[in-house]
Amino acid sequence: MAEHVVEFGRDGGRVEPDGRLDAPAFHRNHEPIWAALEKHLAGLSGHVVEVGSGTGQHVVHFARHSPGLTWWPSDLNQRHLKSIEAWRIHSGLPNIRPPLRIDLSDPDWCPEMKSGQGPASLAAIFCANVIHIAPWNVAEGMFAGAGRYLRADGKLFLYGPFKRDGKHTALSNAVFDTSLREGNPEWGVRDVADVEKLAQAASLGLVDVIDMPANNLTLVFAR
Repeated sequence: MAEHVVEFGRDGGRVEPDGRLDAPAFHRNHEPIWAALEKHLAGLSGHVVEVGSGTGQHVVHFARHSPGLTWWPSDLNQRHLKSIEAWRIHSGLPNIRPPLRIDLSDPDWCPEMKSGQGPASLAAIFCANVIHIAPWNVAEGMFAGAGRYLRADGKLFLYGPFKRDGKHTALSNAVFDTSLREGNPEWGVRDVADVEKLAQAASLGLVDVIDMPANNLTLVFAR
């Protein structure tokens, strides 16, 4: 069953003195997620934004395996931003930039790109376990921004649980979806078809669907 993302640091998880937080799911999914990304990112150079970076552990793993790419982690939660920066410093990797504060509900979610404080255009955007624990306008804003910021050959990677043709891919995801909607009616496991509609509005198309462990998918969108 896909896991409900919580505010890390308030869930009883380990917190290092420098503010680094630890997400148990990272230790289970970072390798299969990178395997999915790598086949599309291999040999590319440029800038990648991870939206909703959480603890910051994933971006460190990805940057370590792709020295030709510059990674920009981001989040909206201040505790997460502190953890991301602590992991960035701890890693010592030169291809991770300080985290951006991004609100995906705003279609213009990366004003740093206009001000020159962020990347001018993006080779890729990566987002994991966000749109099912957020109102639908977060998904709308994410795709609107992707359509604005991705370069001509850029790609958007979306990881998490999804429905296909209106049906859950596993009973555990159906149970998870029910629990999400009971907690917040604006949340819930999204259907691939609905996500595709947002992509089309942003001049993006679904080019790959990758089956992942724990009944998750990685969706890959491109122009």
